[in-house]
Amino acid sequence: MRALAKTAPEPGLHLVDVPVPETDGDRVLIKVLRTGVCGTDLHIDGWDDWAARVVRPPLVLGHEFVGEVTAVGPEVTKVEPGDIVSGEGHLVCGTCRNCMAGRRHLCIRTIGLGVHTDGAFAEYVALPESNVWVHRHPIDLDVAAIFDPFGNAVHTALSFPVLNEDVLITGAGPIGMMAAAIASHAGARNVVITDVSEPRLALAQKLGATVALDVGKSKISDVLAELDMSEGFDIGMEMSGRADALQDMIATMSPGGRIAILGLPTGDVSVDMSTIVTRMLTLRGIYGREMFETWYAMSVLLQGGLDISPVITHRFGYEQHAEAFDTARSGRCGKVVIDWTRPTL
Repeated sequence: MRALAKTAPEPGLHLVDVPVPETDGDRVLIKVLRTGVCGTDLHIDGWDDWAARVVRPPLVLGHEFVGEVTAVGPEVTKVEPGDIVSGEGHLVCGTCRNCMAGRRHLCIRTIGLGVHTDGAFAEYVALPESNVWVHRHPIDLDVAAIFDPFGNAVHTALSFPVLNEDVLITGAGPIGMMAAAIASHAGARNVVITDVSEPRLALAQKLGATVALDVGKSKISDVLAELDMSEGFDIGMEMSGRADALQDMIATMSPGGRIAILGLPTGDVSVDMSTIVTRMLTLRGIYGREMFETWYAMSVLLQGGLDISPVITHRFGYEQHAEAFDTARSGRCGKVVIDWTRPTL
């Protein structure tokens, strides 16, 4: 089968021929239909310091996908051939304290699909049945392909109640945009999102942000008066991984404010601890999705009318992977989807 792989410890990816994964035990074989390009994939493609530390070539990339089940192992009990499925890309041990307590998203021995083991940028991928999410309701395939990052957005946006609250989101990447849509759908009073990319800010506003602020031109504090917010934001969602974004967020939170942090910084971050203490702020780290409560919430949100499809701005065939990655890296797009049923679009 054709697959997009990191073949050597250096920048670049290659389309190669690799064997179709075996279907034994509790494994499910899935014919991949669509995949989403993630920031993690860009790091591996560029072979930065993080990728060089973590990834061991040869490796098939990809963890955002939707596909059709074609075969199942003898220990599979519920998933059936013909099911349309997405996959939870965090493979957990099942035996550590958190796994045994039902907190699988906190597994200390998590393995990443497309990072530590061969992933979904291929014609077929195999997963344990426990990592397969069956779409029981009609769903657009492109949207189903980005359930992984959609889950990050849901996990972050719903970590704290947002009904009637004033929400600040720093970072209008695809996950930040989806978080804006979720917060608005869930009843937030105001949703302010910040970035320096005008195309992404415009798209975030289309998805439901009350204010899309270019922090290269304006300050977050200027928005408070504009929206008649005298005490600051109630809920913060840090999506950018930038130290200055978190610092600005902390400075504009109301007393008792709560911050969910998804963005991963590349270096040390200094914060104003006196403000955190005296305003009694709560900071919570977010990683991935709660398995499978977040997945259930994703499906219910879509059934309830949430539309995240505008976040998908570009589509490519699998032979156009270089163009797809360049587009995703440009910062002037939403989600980029690769169609694995066609070489070009």
